[in-house]
Amino acid sequence: MPYHLPPLPWLRSFEASARRGSFAAAASELSLTSAAVSYQVRALEELLGRPLFERLPRGLRLTDLGKAYLPSIRKAFSELSVSTLGIFGPEGDISLDVRVSVSFGVLWLAPRLGAFLAAHPNFRIRLLSAIWGDALPADRIDVDIRFGHGAWPGYAARLLVNDPVILVTPPSSSVMGPRDIRPGELIHILGVEGDWLHLFTGTDQMPPFEQVGLTVDTSLAALELAAAGSGVALVLERFARPFIEQGRIRAVPGLQLPQEQSHYLLTRDGLNAPRAEAMLFCDWLQHALLAEREILGTGEAA
Repeated sequence: MPYHLPPLPWLRSFEASARRGSFAAAASELSLTSAAVSYQVRALEELLGRPLFERLPRGLRLTDLGKAYLPSIRKAFSELSVSTLGIFGPEGDISLDVRVSVSFGVLWLAPRLGAFLAAHPNFRIRLLSAIWGDALPADRIDVDIRFGHGAWPGYAARLLVNDPVILVTPPSSSVMGPRDIRPGELIHILGVEGDWLHLFTGTDQMPPFEQVGLTVDTSLAALELAAAGSGVALVLERFARPFIEQGRIRAVPGLQLPQEQSHYLLTRDGLNAPRAEAMLFCDWLQHALLAEREILGTGEAA
């Protein structure tokens, strides 16, 4: 079918000018003159019959119609870039900085990165834990994966995966529910206090927080402690799965709790779109999670 599209160079000049805030900055990026970029944007506006920018003494400001038009242009360019990279590969080596929580990075992402690198040998991944991620400026992080409620100032969050919580114990433990947990057995993970409250809901006792045996700041540490026989823990089922498969811990049968927090992909708010290479990695990440969910037959959101 015929496509009713303005000339591609005009759209590129519009998108770059909107992102960079001036014709001069867009011209530098596109290797054109400022006059050429200005002419192409003006030609686009005349073709559409509406102004896309307000020309200010210092820079540009999108009109309401320009703001409405920009996301679809950016989405089209992004999809074209990702498809081109995915099919033909990048020119030269590509470096991506990926910031992720320790547990998600070690227990899920790291074992699967080899598959991505095998499919995209030009990529170089620098995997940064959230502990050290602040060592880099926020605009240097290409892919940001965080665990929480989905609201971070300055960022747009896209739901990545939501997992249920399970109760895990050492293999030899006889714990079958909250009533069987002895004083001092509870391994507490900072930031998810509500999980223990949910577990004890409906029983005639409250979680023995005053008798917590150990407190840690990652699910990875809680799992290692449970595997060592140091107590019981509530952890995301996805994180516990490799430990269970290796026989290092056991999951209490028939006990799953919904987790209010989820893992999210974050992008910074504003006009700067993520790099196409980063979007390619994000697409791979989401497809890997979706394929795993279908294999396991789980009903989690992704």
